[in-house]
Amino acid sequence: MKLNIDQIRAVCQGAVRIEEKAEGVHFYRFTGEQEELYRLRSSALYEKALSTAGIKLCFETDSTSLFLKVNVTPGSSRSYFSIDVMVNGVCAGHLDNFAEEEMPAAYTTVSCPMGEFSKEFSLGQGMKKVCIYLPWSVVPEFQEISLDDGACVKPVRTEKKLLAFGDSITHGYDALRPSNRYVAKLAAKLGAEEINKAIGGERFFPALAETKESFSPDYITVAYGTNDWSGIELSEFRENCRAFYGALARNYPQAKIFAITPIWRKDNNQPRNCGEFTQIAKEIKAATKDYANIVCVEGYDFVPHEECYFADLRLHPNDAGFECYAQNLWEQIKGDN
Repeated sequence: MKLNIDQIRAVCQGAVRIEEKAEGVHFYRFTGEQEELYRLRSSALYEKALSTAGIKLCFETDSTSLFLKVNVTPGSSRSYFSIDVMVNGVCAGHLDNFAEEEMPAAYTTVSCPMGEFSKEFSLGQGMKKVCIYLPWSVVPEFQEISLDDGACVKPVRTEKKLLAFGDSITHGYDALRPSNRYVAKLAAKLGAEEINKAIGGERFFPALAETKESFSPDYITVAYGTNDWSGIELSEFRENCRAFYGALARNYPQAKIFAITPIWRKDNNQPRNCGEFTQIAKEIKAATKDYANIVCVEGYDFVPHEECYFADLRLHPNDAGFECYAQNLWEQIKGDN
């Protein structure tokens, strides 16, 4: 039984719109207005905006099998991807393009194929909760999502929503599995649907914060700063940072907003136009201190300062690093939940 577009829409989380085209079903995490901002801002950022970070399909079913067929095209500066299938919270398998690869410790530059991929998954007997985590690193068009003929499909919804802004680390770089990203883990702890607006290479972009979603988020996380530090002058960073948080506070006065300062990076002691790396955290704290609904969270030590927790050995966490990030972030904010 091939799921139709209405069934797919009913079970999808994290997408602001879903479109059925001749070649397959496409999922979008940015609104048309936001995509246009990025189309005008940067072709590289626009391409990344089309990736499916944070999007998943979640439903209850009595089907014993699941079949996925997908065509993938680039959606980031990484070529590897994974679609994770979870049954009752336990991994039932992955559809990926690197299973045959021997991934090195620093795997971010490994070249993996794009194109069509398919796989059948065994779901087991009886009713169960199935979650399909879409990839953060590519743009997938789903040609088929099928269950057993006559199987029931009951959407699983969450009451709360988490809106996540940020750069590559919030986007998902460099989790091998999308279910291991820190935002995915945080959303699960909060019992919230993740709507991910992060883009690799991005900095504080006030125009994005000024756009307003069609929903009211319960939680918002913001994790920029590392690219600002390495790419612009301090005065520009300060202006953008303050404008970004000001826009969020105006648009979402009822949301709990967590301003996360940058995690450790190996080159943090090198000089930059913004000054010392520690200056970024100080500026974020100063920009948010007068907002009652914004809590500044010090992220510097969220991931251990060791190469083995980073996929590129210096900046982007691997799956083990993201586990540390998610747990340490949760410990900092759970009292404000």
